[in-house]
Amino acid sequence: MPSRPVRPRLTGPATRSGAASAGISDWQLRHRGVARLSRDTYLPRALLDDVTARITAVLLSAPPNAVVSHVTAATIWGLAIPMQPEDPRVHLTVVTGSAVRARVDRSIHRRPLMAAEVVERLGFRLTNPQRTWRDLAATLAPSALLAVTDQLLAHWCSVDDLHAQLRLRPSGRGSARARAVLPVADPRAESPMESVLRWLLHTAGVPAPELQYVIRTAGGEFRADFAWPEHGVVVEFDGAVHRERGVFVRDLRRQNALVAAGWTVLRFSGADVLGRPEEVVAQILRALGQ
Repeated sequence: MPSRPVRPRLTGPATRSGAASAGISDWQLRHRGVARLSRDTYLPRALLDDVTARITAVLLSAPPNAVVSHVTAATIWGLAIPMQPEDPRVHLTVVTGSAVRARVDRSIHRRPLMAAEVVERLGFRLTNPQRTWRDLAATLAPSALLAVTDQLLAHWCSVDDLHAQLRLRPSGRGSARARAVLPVADPRAESPMESVLRWLLHTAGVPAPELQYVIRTAGGEFRADFAWPEHGVVVEFDGAVHRERGVFVRDLRRQNALVAAGWTVLRFSGADVLGRPEEVVAQILRALGQ
């Protein structure tokens, strides 16, 4: 009869010395159920996808004044960033002049921070939404930054809050990008890729659409992602959820009702927006008679 596998003794984030104090040997830290995040940081492999566990592990050997920031802070604030490669590192901001170095499990940013820009959430010190936005403006493409900005306006900030952050840091990397994106931002956007499509249309000079426009037809009341009512044109972005059978069937019935009511309906996927953006713009302009 085969022996039962031995469970790892490590049950949470730990440094090597912390594990030793708990009676866990170096040999036990080499258990297949334990992940070594860096030279001196360990985490149960089952917790690798838990961002709070990874933050806790990284902070065990970080300077006491380190603040969770950038994409990691965005994750804690519940912001979805489109078109970003997976980055398992924990991003930390430390005071200018700090000697702490980046490691495989952490990215270090040296920037001045004001006390008002740091808040506590889920037990961590992290940048507030406005400062997180300003930090991301230095690294994200404008379309991705627009997606973040839309979400912030929907849940955490006002336009005035973001303008105040720009006044606080009016220059430097990302300032021009933040200024370009902010006037286009709209809290009515319902998905990050809708925001990406909207930025594409904005930069191509397409007239600004109405967002989440309500249309009443004989088949019911529907809400369109983008609409140009004066032209009778609707544009829908179809994400992965639209491939589900129930959603797909509702989409077909919805589209038929809109077409029967005289609307032109165009539907695009992420493959269209990212893979053939010029054709997306051209189709919309043709529908608008431009």
